[in-house]
Amino acid sequence: MSDFVDAKTEAPDLAAIRDRLVEHTAPARFVVQRGTFAGPSPRVSDDLYASIETGDVHRRRFDVTLAQGATVNTDTYFGRFAASYFQRWTTVETVEVAFDHDGGGEVRLRASDSGGNERTVSTVRVSGSGRQSLASTVDTFLDGGFLWIEIAAVDDSLTVSNVEWTVVAPAVIRPAAVAICTFNRADDCAETLSALAGDEGLLAGLDAIFVVDQGTDPVSSRSLFADVREILGDKLVYIRQSNLGGAGGFTRGMFEVTAINEHANVILMDDDILCEPESILRMNAFANVTAEPTLVGAQMLYLMNPQNLHVSGEEADLSKLKAGRWSANSIHDADLTKKRQNRRVDAGYNAWWSCLIPAEVISAIGLPLPMFFQWDDIEFGIRARANGFATATLPNAGVWHADFHWKDRDDWSRYFSVRNSLITAALHSDFDVKSLSIMLGREITQFAVSMQYGLAHTALKGIEDFLSGPSILEDGGRAVLGEIRELRSRHPETVKHPASAIPDVRSSDLLTIPAGFAPKNKLIDLVLAKRIKNQFQGRLRRELAFISASDAHWWHVSLFDSAVVADASQSGVRVRRRDKLAAREVANRTATVLRRLRAEGPDVQARFRAAVPELTSRENWARLYGQ
Repeated sequence: MSDFVDAKTEAPDLAAIRDRLVEHTAPARFVVQRGTFAGPSPRVSDDLYASIETGDVHRRRFDVTLAQGATVNTDTYFGRFAASYFQRWTTVETVEVAFDHDGGGEVRLRASDSGGNERTVSTVRVSGSGRQSLASTVDTFLDGGFLWIEIAAVDDSLTVSNVEWTVVAPAVIRPAAVAICTFNRADDCAETLSALAGDEGLLAGLDAIFVVDQGTDPVSSRSLFADVREILGDKLVYIRQSNLGGAGGFTRGMFEVTAINEHANVILMDDDILCEPESILRMNAFANVTAEPTLVGAQMLYLMNPQNLHVSGEEADLSKLKAGRWSANSIHDADLTKKRQNRRVDAGYNAWWSCLIPAEVISAIGLPLPMFFQWDDIEFGIRARANGFATATLPNAGVWHADFHWKDRDDWSRYFSVRNSLITAALHSDFDVKSLSIMLGREITQFAVSMQYGLAHTALKGIEDFLSGPSILEDGGRAVLGEIRELRSRHPETVKHPASAIPDVRSSDLLTIPAGFAPKNKLIDLVLAKRIKNQFQGRLRRELAFISASDAHWWHVSLFDSAVVADASQSGVRVRRRDKLAAREVANRTATVLRRLRAEGPDVQARFRAAVPELTSRENWARLYGQ
C-alpha cells in the first residue's frame, strides 16, 4: 500500500463552517473555567481534581456530595484558578466563582501567593437549595498564586455542582476551531474526537473540528468515528491528504480556518493524547480575554505516569540546538498530587500536543515552515515571539501525552531533529558555526563510540540536507523520509528485536552490567578521546553486556566490544557490535560535513532567512496541498 493518499481524495465542504466560524454575541458573564471533581478517564487520578480532606465524599465529573462533617479541597492541578496568569496576560480584573448547592455547609474562597502561602478571601454559609457566588480581585498575583474553593458539610450533607468561574465578558466571543493531525493512529484519533464530542459545554464553544488524516488506515473506517460524526454534524470537517508530517497536517487546519476568519482561535491537538476537554475550554476562554493576541498552550502530563507533569514551561537553547529546556521557576516530572506550581512561569513556546494560535498571529508572521516533523512548533513559537506574540502555557490546563523518556532516540526522527534545529537556529540566533560544529562533532562521535553507526549517519544526513538550503523543504519532506529509512536499514544495530529472540545471542551469555559514575563535564572530551583510542585498538571488555535503557550512556556502552541494549520504549533490544570500518567511515564523513558547515553555514543561514516569506506563504502551502 502506498505511504500517501491523494491530497484531493476528500476535499472539505466548508460551506457550513463559513456560517459557523464567525464572532459570537457575548453573554454578561463569561465562563473561563468549570469546576471538575473527577477526571475524564479511569486512567487518571481524581485527586488531580479535588482532594478529599475528611469524611465520606462521593464525586462525579461536575458535582460532589459530602456527608455531614466531610471536607473537600480543590487546591489541585485542575481545581485551581490560575489567577497569576490572568493578571499577567489578560484584561480581567475580578473573577467570580458561582455554584449550585443542596444541603448545609460552608464554602470558602482561598488564595495563594508565589511562595505557596495561603489565605482566605471570603466565605459563604449555605443551606437548602440555591446558587451562591464568591468573588476576588485579580490584582495581587503577578509573580504567582492561585484561587480555589474549599467545601465543608457542616450542618448537613452537602452537594455542590455546576461550579463556574466567570469574568466580565469581552465585546464579542471569538470563533474557535480545533485542528487534529493524524497518521495511522485511527483508534487514538477517534477516541480523542469522542472526548470532545462527549462534552456538551465545550462543544457549545467550538465552531468547527478539523481532522487532517494523512494515513493509509483512515480514521473514517472506525465505527466510533461514525458515532462522533453523528454528534458533531457539520461542525466536523474531515480531510485526507498526502503525508506531510505533523507540520503539514497542523498547517492544513490553520490554512483552512484562516481562509474563513482572520480573528479565530485555532486549537491544535495531537491525535494520540488522552484529552481533557476542560483544558480545551480553558485555553479557548483565556484567549478570548488576553490583552493582545497570545498563543495559549496546555501543559503535558505523562500518559504512563498520569499524575506527573512533564514541565511547567519550555524554551529552546539554540546555541546548543536543544529544545525542551525548562523555563525559569518550572517544576519538572513532578507528582501533581503532591507538588504545586506556585510561581508564574513564562514559556518560550508551547508544543502542539495542545496549543491555541490566534489567527492574527498567522496573518502577521505566516504559516509554519514545511519541516515535516519536529521543531515546526518550536520555530513557529520563537518566530511569533520575535514578532511580538508571546506564549502563555496554562498551569491548570493539561493533556496526557506519551512520556518522552519512553521514546528511543535511535530513530529516523533524529534526522528531522538535527536538520530542523539547524534551520531554526539559523533563523533565530547568531548561528555560531564554529561552536555548533564542535558540539555536533562531539555528539556524533559519542554515537560512534556507542556503536550507533546508523544514528551517526542519520544525524550527518540532517546536517548535509541543511546545507542544501531552502530547496530541501520544497516537497514538504515526502522524499527524504524514504531515504532516511533506507540509510538506516544498512546498519543492523538500528533494528529492534524481541528480548526473547535476539539474533546470534544466547540469553545465558548476557551479563547485566550497570553504569558507573558519569564523567565530570570538564573531563568529557578526555574520556571520549580515551574511548576512541581503546575502540580502535580493541582494548575493550569482551563479555556480552546487557545494558538497561537508563544505563545506556555513551561512556558506559563504549567500554564493550558488543552489547545488547534495552530500547527506551521497553519493547525490545538493539544489538550493538563494534565495527572498526564503520567507525572510520563515520569519522571521515563527520570531518567532511563539519568542514562544510563551518565554511558554508553563514551563506546557508542567509538563504534560509531570505526564503522564510515564501516557505510560510499560503501559496506555497496551497501548492503542497495540490490546490
